Amino acid sequence: MPNPQENARLEQIKRSWQQKRQITERLGKIKTKIGVYSGKGGVGKTTVAVNLAVTLAQQGNNVGLLDVDIDCPNVTKVLGIDEKPEYVDGQIYPSEKWGVRVVSMAFFQQNEEEAIIWRGPMIHNAINQFLQTTEWGDLDYLVVDLPPGTSDSPLTVMQTLPMDGFVVVSTPQALANMDAKRCINMIRKLNLNVLGVVENYTGEIFGEGGGKQLAEDVDAPFLGNLALRASYRDNSKPTALLDPIVGEEYTHVVKAVKKSLQELGKEAG
Repeated sequence: MPNPQENARLEQIKRSWQQKRQITERLGKIKTKIGVYSGKGGVGKTTVAVNLAVTLAQQGNNVGLLDVDIDCPNVTKVLGIDEKPEYVDGQIYPSEKWGVRVVSMAFFQQNEEEAIIWRGPMIHNAINQFLQTTEWGDLDYLVVDLPPGTSDSPLTVMQTLPMDGFVVVSTPQALANMDAKRCINMIRKLNLNVLGVVENYTGEIFGEGGGKQLAEDVDAPFLGNLALRASYRDNSKPTALLDPIVGEEYTHVVKAVKKSLQELGKEAG
């Protein structure tokens, strides 16, 4: 006589295998997948992810940007994009702006000020839905804006999406670097690659050097400083496209990221 528990377990294994197969097929045309990650919120992770993506696009690459910070999806605001993706026959076709194809939970909120109060399984399902149904097409790079911290949400992304490496964003302050060190330890415990550390908010107000010291402490590449500048207050377009000095900073970061990818054999070419 069939065992209901055993049947349920086998059915779950089958569904999980089908999900992974669908995700692998969806991501098959993407050459390089880069996660942008931080140990805590408020360090400018989304700003870095967006400007990294548009800088790669400006260099002639086909680029996608996936916002899986389900609780606080802010990529659309930084990009200044309102046009929602098309949803046809169960497939999501990303919106596009500044040469970057974009998918974010923000597109599917009726009210952007409404809090998304979901437990882990619902977040897990939403992330899987994005990965299974988005038709990215041919991409040189997919930049993924992860949720901060070391809890269930980033873990789901890391275990589901085969990332080529992670850019870790921190700031000069000691507390931010302590949290960043935790997320670097999480990446490495999962046998994934740290591409390097970016220090954001560098300058007179918050200081300088904490990110570089963190990189030395964890034996990871230091990808560069991103100074705190008034030009970030202009929301008309990503700051790397507005301010030539910021653009140069991101060009330097992109060059360092590519170097790390090359050393790992993961560069898009």
